[in-house]
Parts: sequence; C-alpha cells; structure tokens
Amino acid sequence: MIIIKTDEEIEMMRRAGKKLARLLDALLPEIVKEGVNGESIEKYVLEYMEKEDAIPTFKGYNGYKYAINFSVNEEVVHGFPLKSKVLKNGDVVSIDCGLTYKGYIADSARTYIIGQVPEEEKGLVEATKESLYMGIKKAVVGNSIGDIGHEIQTYIESKGFSVIREYVGHGVGRKLHEDPQIPNYGRQGRGPKIKKNMTLAIEPMVSMGSYEVDILEDGWTAVTRDRSKAAHFEHTIAVTENGPEILTQLT
Repeated sequence: MIIIKTDEEIEMMRRAGKKLARLLDALLPEIVKEGVNGESIEKYVLEYMEKEDAIPTFKGYNGYKYAINFSVNEEVVHGFPLKSKVLKNGDVVSIDCGLTYKGYIADSARTYIIGQVPEEEKGLVEATKESLYMGIKKAVVGNSIGDIGHEIQTYIESKGFSVIREYVGHGVGRKLHEDPQIPNYGRQGRGPKIKKNMTLAIEPMVSMGSYEVDILEDGWTAVTRDRSKAAHFEHTIAVTENGPEILTQLT
C-alpha cells in the first residue's frame, strides 16, 4: 500500500532531509579522502547524528550493523565501513545513509572520487548523478513509476553503462522501505500512478560493465559480477503540485 503523506509529515521529512544533506554534501566531502578508513567515517557519522538528535536508520535494520553503506569500487551497495577499508588514490566510494528525525526518515547516497581516476570512471560518476536528476524530473503527478526507471535506464545505456537491476528505489517515510518499489529501468506508463504527497527514494546504481551482481560471504556486500566499478546516487523527494521537491539537498 502506497502511503500518501500529509503536509505536516512532509515537513518533518524535510527537516530530516536537510540534516542528512548537510552531512553528505557539506561535511563528508571534507573527510572522505585518501588514507581515511571506513570505520573512522562511520564514527564521524554517528557523532554527527547524536549532535543532531537523529537516529542512524540503517543501524540494526534487518540485522545490519552500521550507520552507513561504505561501498568501494566494484562494491555496488551494502559495503561495510571497516577499519581495513582504507581509501586510496583512484578509488570510487559510494556512501548511502539513512537518518531518522522525530520518527521520519530521509535516505540518500553520494559517490565520491578519491584523487585521480580515468576519464571513463569520472564519466560513470557524472552519468549516475545526472540520471538521478533526470529520473526525479519524471516524478510528477499523473506520470507512472515506470516513467522514472525508463528515463534513468535510457540515459545510462546511452552513455555505455549498465543499470543495476537487483536493487531498486522505494517509498520512504516512517519506514525505510515503503511501497512502491522504483526500478531504475522499465517501460513508460507502467506501474502505479504518481500522486501528490508521495515521498520516494530514487536511487540509480550503475556499473561500468555488467548489471549482474554477486553477494560476498558477509551476506550483505553486493559487488558487480565482472568486478567493474560502480556508482550510486540517491535523493528522497516529495511529489508536490509544482513538481518534485528534493528533500535531501541543501538548496
């Protein structure tokens, strides 16, 4: 069942979203650098959330132990923020994070480039980010969920990359994963109709090679089957009369 939010609920999600945006857009870019390990970033995130009177949504969710997904290079999503995972020049790292504030959730992800990478890898990150905004533009009243995925898939494949199919976007609100599911691929006009005051987490995950993934022995970390590098961007949005409002950005 798709939950239509009240204006008051969206305002609470907006507050959560601003807190998460400040973390991902303003604070983490200053510390996600060569020589830094996943454990230290996890600690930083937890300290930030405590200061903001927020709860790390992911920690404890279905048994997951951490506040963030820390996914490096061929890791698509659900990578662990471990002390042994030290960032080095040429890495591409995706950080996915959920923040709960006064019972309402914001979910967002960014991919960061460490040092210098080949132009094709820059292109992967840029295309994934751009596809997110292209998909968001389709989240308007009267469109279908399939319109979002179709837009993302068409753009990504035009750039020579592949959309991961195993993982999808979703509704979000008081729960991390609500209906509807939002694939990053599909056909126009398919799926539920988009209505005012839906709140959605749109999150393309893209690989340089195959869209197929494997799960590592830890039971969580998803990696590209061909071990090509991957990128991941995500925003939580609200559908309004005037179009989609991105809740997890600063401006």
